[in-house]
Amino acid sequence: MNDSTITLPWLVIRQDDNGNRYRVGRYATRAEAQKIADSLDGRGHKQLYWVERIGPNGTSSAD
Repeated sequence: MNDSTITLPWLVIRQDDNGNRYRVGRYATRAEAQKIADSLDGRGHKQLYWVERIGPNGTSSAD
């Protein structure tokens, strides 16, 4: 694997008050993604944040 093939399989997803979902960012490890999700969730807003993993076929699934 070289620098151009580094994968970022972990997503942080945000859902707002109206049910709209947005990808916040992509991360190399679950721990890194969870740290970001926890940090954003701790701000006290009504949005929900969670971590999903992108599968080998490019689809994501809740984890």
